[in-house]
Amino acid sequence: MGGRPDSPSLADVMAAGKRSDARGTIVAPGTRDLGVVAELLTGWLAVRLPHATGLRLSGLTYPRGSGQSAETILFDARWREAGGVREQGLVVRIKPSDFKLFREDLFVEQFQVMRAVREHGVPVARVLWLEEDPSVLGAPFFVMEKLPGRVPVSVPSYLDVGWVADATVAQRARLWENCVRTLASVQSVPLSAVPFLVPEDGDGFGQEWERWAGYLDDLERPRGPLTAHRELRKLLAESFPSHRPEGIVWGDARIGNMLVDDDFEVVALMDWEQPSTGGALQDLGWWLINQRGKLASSSRGLLPGMLDRQDTIALWSELTGISAEAVDWYEAFAAYKMACLMVHMLALRGQEPIGELHHLSSARALLGG
Repeated sequence: MGGRPDSPSLADVMAAGKRSDARGTIVAPGTRDLGVVAELLTGWLAVRLPHATGLRLSGLTYPRGSGQSAETILFDARWREAGGVREQGLVVRIKPSDFKLFREDLFVEQFQVMRAVREHGVPVARVLWLEEDPSVLGAPFFVMEKLPGRVPVSVPSYLDVGWVADATVAQRARLWENCVRTLASVQSVPLSAVPFLVPEDGDGFGQEWERWAGYLDDLERPRGPLTAHRELRKLLAESFPSHRPEGIVWGDARIGNMLVDDDFEVVALMDWEQPSTGGALQDLGWWLINQRGKLASSSRGLLPGMLDRQDTIALWSELTGISAEAVDWYEAFAAYKMACLMVHMLALRGQEPIGELHHLSSARALLGG
């Protein structure tokens, strides 16, 4: 599956024009003066920690190689309280303002769903405070705990360089199995835990479809018809699956959104920006098409120890107890979503697609078209 596709991958787009240093590439949609951020957050945190004295923030930095859809800043807080010194690693996630990748504003829901799934045993960073007042940092934000670990980054691809590529076969096998197990754990959370995500008519699948069908309509208004995207949407609409198992949708289910410790255990699932109750197979489809794209753009392909598509599907089904019937449709739908996101992301970066997006051809092949 090696060989680069004709059009750029999402990773290529993320890397375009971004700042790199010895620690990697900053792919955040925007950056700001971190000294000013530290000053503003110090005053804000002092109110939330009323018994703290001598509060100081340090180590403010942007993640490298990941975090392209929303501005995320990591930092450490240190203060005195009750006669002792307290230290806490923290992360602030700021609501996108200019660089809006997604159609719907689900910022508050992102905070809520992270809290909910964590309470049901899914490894997610503990969310601490939500600030909806934009006057503090210029946009709403929330603060969560910073966990130790590392991420299989997209820029440069974890398949080509870095700790995943350098791992042993046994370590990669452990990593991939743990990743699929953690992906499956999302489906252990009942919909009753996230009532704020359930649409009034209870049709989570229909809501997910309308959200992304409408995304294409929004894309076409300023730029004109996207014929290939529209044809794919028609193919998908004509082949709706009857198998629609209920379930929470993480929304960006990929290994690049998993924080991993030194023992190759998954510490946390990250980036819950587009959650829904669209059904259990939505995330599996997204995982599969993302892996397909990664393999297509890598010169190395599937590394020894990694689970291939069929083994991934089999393990996920075994763990969840959910049939993966019609998974090809869900993977094709995920490819359609990615193709829409690609066009919008390129537009936000002032670029145009080159050739046909490989997500489109992958989706047509999955649908037999």
